[in-house]
Amino acid sequence: MYFGSGISTVHAVFISALSLYLVFWSNLFSDELAGLLVFRSSPLSTFGLGVSVGYFVSDLAMILWLYPSLGGIEYVIHHSLSGIAVAYSMFTGEAHLYTYMVLISEVTTPEINIRWYLDTAGMKRSTAYLINGIVIFLAWLVARVLLFGYMFYHVYLHYTQVIKMHIFGYILVFGVPAVLATMNLMWFGKIIKGVLKTLAKRQ
Repeated sequence: MYFGSGISTVHAVFISALSLYLVFWSNLFSDELAGLLVFRSSPLSTFGLGVSVGYFVSDLAMILWLYPSLGGIEYVIHHSLSGIAVAYSMFTGEAHLYTYMVLISEVTTPEINIRWYLDTAGMKRSTAYLINGIVIFLAWLVARVLLFGYMFYHVYLHYTQVIKMHIFGYILVFGVPAVLATMNLMWFGKIIKGVLKTLAKRQ
């Protein structure tokens, strides 16, 4: 777990920073530019997706090799769907914007890994553990709940462009985020219970 969490943290920091830049600060996907945004890409966006494909494939291989000690079937589904969607986007140049919107959710990974380290160190009753739980709650709410809602709304606003994608890409744009959003909500429920449990123990 130590080695795997280190790699996932490095990937998360890199891809979440790149995703935030491409989605919110660059003009690559601006509506003011000519051309359909669902077909826009750049060498930088393609490179970033390539890094993520490599990560998801290697991490999935590790999960399957050590199954189920690193995670159950939900992790296999998550990594498989993510890897397929990111690889498709990278090779076709389609839906880079929506792929990066979903990849922003990786911003929660470092906090999850820190929680594992604190748990392993026997610091469940520490202030650091409580703060970490609150940060996970807030980050998860923004990056894996609200942002997914924003992404679906953005797809709705640009549906006339989305339907011009290849059928497989069209299915991925709707299907993968929907499955991941459902899983995120299930995990979010567990996060809320965990935070409430930690707060109760400190009273």
